[in-house]
Amino acid sequence: MFYVYILYSTKLRKKYIGYTEDLRNRVEQHNSGKVTFTAKGRPWQLIYYQAFVSKLDAQEEERFLKSGKGRERLKILLKHTLQENNTPP
Repeated sequence: MFYVYILYSTKLRKKYIGYTEDLRNRVEQHNSGKVTFTAKGRPWQLIYYQAFVSKLDAQEEERFLKSGKGRERLKILLKHTLQENNTPP
Protein backbone atom coordinates (compact mmCIF):
# COMPACT_ATOMS: atom_id res chain seq x y z
CA MET A 1 0.00 0.00 0.00
CA PHE A 2 1.00 3.61 -0.59
CA TYR A 3 -0.19 6.48 1.55
CA VAL A 4 -0.77 10.17 1.05
CA TYR A 5 -0.67 11.89 4.41
CA ILE A 6 -1.02 15.28 6.00
CA LEU A 7 0.87 16.28 9.11
CA TYR A 8 0.20 19.37 11.18
CA SER A 9 2.65 21.30 13.34
CA THR A 10 1.06 23.35 16.13
CA LYS A 11 4.46 24.98 16.65
CA LEU A 12 4.55 26.38 13.09
CA ARG A 13 0.77 26.27 12.48
CA LYS A 14 1.52 24.62 9.13
CA LYS A 15 0.55 21.51 7.21
CA TYR A 16 2.90 19.13 5.43
CA ILE A 17 1.68 16.83 2.64
CA GLY A 18 3.63 13.77 1.56
CA TYR A 19 3.39 10.19 0.37
CA THR A 20 5.06 7.00 1.52
CA GLU A 21 4.88 3.23 1.49
CA ASP A 22 5.38 2.97 5.27
CA LEU A 23 3.20 5.54 7.01
CA ARG A 24 4.10 4.70 10.61
CA ASN A 25 7.85 4.83 9.93
CA ARG A 26 7.57 8.04 7.90
CA VAL A 27 5.71 9.88 10.69
CA GLU A 28 8.40 8.71 13.12
CA GLN A 29 11.08 10.07 10.76
CA HIS A 30 9.36 13.46 10.67
CA ASN A 31 9.07 13.57 14.46
CA SER A 32 12.63 12.44 15.12
CA GLY A 33 14.12 15.20 12.97
CA LYS A 34 15.40 12.87 10.24
CA VAL A 35 13.51 14.83 7.59
CA THR A 36 15.35 18.14 7.19
CA PHE A 37 12.38 19.97 5.70
CA THR A 38 10.13 19.26 8.71
CA ALA A 39 12.67 19.16 11.56
CA LYS A 40 11.82 22.63 12.88
CA GLY A 41 8.09 21.88 13.17
CA ARG A 42 8.27 18.99 15.59
CA PRO A 43 6.16 17.46 16.92
CA TRP A 44 4.02 16.69 13.88
CA GLN A 45 0.53 15.29 14.27
CA LEU A 46 -0.97 13.00 11.63
CA ILE A 47 -4.32 14.60 10.77
CA TYR A 48 -5.24 12.78 7.53
CA TYR A 49 -4.21 9.92 5.29
CA GLN A 50 -5.42 8.00 2.25
CA ALA A 51 -4.35 4.51 1.19
CA PHE A 52 -3.67 3.53 -2.43
CA VAL A 53 -2.75 0.26 -4.11
CA SER A 54 -0.96 2.12 -6.89
CA LYS A 55 2.17 4.19 -6.27
CA LEU A 56 1.31 6.38 -9.26
CA ASP A 57 -2.17 7.10 -7.91
CA ALA A 58 -0.67 8.11 -4.56
CA GLN A 59 1.86 10.40 -6.23
CA GLU A 60 -0.83 12.02 -8.36
CA GLU A 61 -3.03 12.60 -5.30
CA GLU A 62 -0.12 14.16 -3.42
CA ARG A 63 0.51 16.55 -6.33
CA PHE A 64 -3.19 17.37 -6.50
CA LEU A 65 -3.44 18.16 -2.77
CA LYS A 66 -0.50 20.55 -3.14
CA SER A 67 -2.26 22.38 -6.00
CA GLY A 68 -4.74 25.24 -5.67
CA LYS A 69 -7.78 23.03 -6.17
CA GLY A 70 -6.36 20.45 -3.78
CA ARG A 71 -5.83 23.05 -1.06
CA GLU A 72 -9.43 24.17 -1.56
CA ARG A 73 -10.62 20.56 -1.17
CA LEU A 74 -8.61 20.21 2.05
CA LYS A 75 -10.25 23.33 3.49
CA ILE A 76 -13.61 21.59 3.11
CA LEU A 77 -12.46 18.08 3.99
CA LEU A 78 -10.57 19.10 7.15
CA LYS A 79 -12.64 22.14 8.09
CA HIS A 80 -13.21 21.16 11.72
CA THR A 81 -9.74 19.68 12.23
CA LEU A 82 -8.09 22.86 10.99
CA GLN A 83 -10.39 25.06 13.10
CA GLU A 84 -9.51 23.04 16.21
CA ASN A 85 -5.81 23.61 15.52
CA ASN A 86 -6.37 27.32 14.72
CA THR A 87 -4.58 27.03 11.42
CA PRO A 88 -5.18 29.53 8.65
CA PRO A 89 -7.05 28.03 5.68
